[in-house]
Parts: sequence; C-alpha cells; structure tokens
Amino acid sequence: MLLQRDKSLLLMVDFQAGLLPVIDGGQEAMNEAAWLGEMACLLEVPVWLTEQSPEKLGGSSASLLACLNDYRLWQKQHFGAMAETEFREALNATGKTQIVLCGTEAHICVLQTGLGLLEAGYELYWLSDASASRRPQEAAFARERACASGAVAVTADMVAYEWLHRCDTALFKEAHQRFLKPRASRPVRFY
Repeated sequence: MLLQRDKSLLLMVDFQAGLLPVIDGGQEAMNEAAWLGEMACLLEVPVWLTEQSPEKLGGSSASLLACLNDYRLWQKQHFGAMAETEFREALNATGKTQIVLCGTEAHICVLQTGLGLLEAGYELYWLSDASASRRPQEAAFARERACASGAVAVTADMVAYEWLHRCDTALFKEAHQRFLKPRASRPVRFY
C-alpha cells in the first residue's frame, strides 16, 4: 500500500543528545530523519518525537529540533511508546493509520514501539535509513523482525515521493526546490 500524507504520522524515537554519540551511524540516521521531518512539516504530516528518560540520556538533539517547525514531544519510561497510556490515547485520537517510524536504538525502543503499533492495528513503515543501534547488526535484525511482524521497510525518499504523489503541483515544485535536488549527494546507510 502507498503512503498517503493525510493518513500518515512521522514518529522519531529517541534521537537524544546523550545517546547519539554511541550509535553506529547515528548522525547519518538523524540527518535522514531530519530531512524527512522537514518534508513532513512542509506537507503538514504530524511529526512526533519521543525521549527515553531525558534526565539521564539528555533531550532530543538540538540540531534535529532546529529542522522542525512543528512537532510534538513525548517523554517516556517504557521502551515501547505504545505502553505509555497518554501517548497511545493521543495517537488514537489523531485518526492517523500509517506510522512512519525511525530512531535509536533500533533493536530496543524503535522495535518495541513498532511492535506495539502493529499490535494496535497501525500500518507500520520502518524507515530503514533513519534507524540505528550501537551495533549495526542489531539494527538489521530489528528491521527484519519488524518486517516479519508486518512492517514495511522504506527509505526517506520513498516516503517523500509517496507523500508528494505527483509532480505537477505547486507543492511538489516547492519541495523539489527546498529538499529534493540536494538528495543525490547525501551518503545514506541502511540497516
């Protein structure tokens, strides 16, 4: 199934200042998430971020937040965000059915959040180029497990072009000028 921006929500899990330095490919993953987050803001797709125990791991990366002109921030103690009652109820209230998921660590908080989303009946899109762990093989296994459970592996470009849907609109032209042209020069790691 194609992603539709009116049904989508971009969920970024735990891109936190205290965690990113130990994540293999963490900066690259966050850059891809930030790029798609900017695109989501332009296309009016909600962007939500979570923080795991920010008093210990620090808050969300300042450079990521600087890219987003609109987002909702959630703090959590459970590894899986769906275990947080307020988060789960607010997500349900949005009416969004397609969740594009990324973050760190892929094999812990991202995976547990993803499995919770699948269990709750959401369509889950695993943003492969924006999900990372301390050890790359754990991120790869997390994606494999999520996809075996019903998630669909995607890239930021796939998501952006599906959200845009067509090339003959003013919105596409604006996105192309602001975001799409420089994409070819950006290195991307896939887990």
